[in-house]
Amino acid sequence: MMDRRLTAFCASVALIGALAAGYWWMTLSTASLPDEAPLPVPPFPPRISEGATYEGCLATLASDPASALSIAEAWQATGGGDGAQHCHGLALIAVGKPADGAAMLEQLAQQGSAPVMGRALLLGQAVQARLMVGQADKAADDATAALALTPDDTDLFIMRAAAESIMNRYDDAVTDLNRAVLLDGTRSDALVARAVMRRRMNKLDLAQADVSRALVLDPDNADALLERGILRQRMGDAEGARSDWEHARGVDPNSTTADLAAQNLALLEAGPRER
Repeated sequence: MMDRRLTAFCASVALIGALAAGYWWMTLSTASLPDEAPLPVPPFPPRISEGATYEGCLATLASDPASALSIAEAWQATGGGDGAQHCHGLALIAVGKPADGAAMLEQLAQQGSAPVMGRALLLGQAVQARLMVGQADKAADDATAALALTPDDTDLFIMRAAAESIMNRYDDAVTDLNRAVLLDGTRSDALVARAVMRRRMNKLDLAQADVSRALVLDPDNADALLERGILRQRMGDAEGARSDWEHARGVDPNSTTADLAAQNLALLEAGPRER
């Protein structure tokens, strides 16, 4: 199961602008993705293969993705099989080619010899890569295929909701997030995500309930604080919004969430003319 490793995969990429909040569905637009740019490496346990070459290729991904790509290409050319293709797909993502890597992982999930859990894992990694370049329709398709294999995977419901939100399918996103929360009521990321969807649907009371529940679980959840500040501002509580954004900024000053909180604080100080 991918668990909260999803957060690590998306942690250092930029926000989907339409949502104006720094959550697990952060992505890169195609235009902003430079060639060969190093990117976070998707989580890969459990393994779909074994052997020293496979382990060595995976181990190289984080420290030197270009070398991992060379290893995987050479290994695949000499009949490396599923392990070579898996590392190759992950390496393509890590060097800044998420769409190419996703296509390779999708092919491996369809044609490789991995067991059910392994194929769901591959499709989940493809979902994440598709989200990185805003390919929401393909991400949703991959998540749906993975859920057919592992129907109680909380992360897959959250990822499919991310894709649906990009396509403005907020009702569908809430349905998937409802399922995620039902499967694991401690997932504050799912609660904050549902709050964002409900806010965009103008269901502010329900959004407030979700974000409050997330903050009971984790009072220093910067994303929840950011969202509660947005809700408080929408409800006319400027001082409450300021307090939440200052708190969010202080949790991790170097994070994307902190940057967004600082931007909101600046707009709050500037007044209505600058908003």
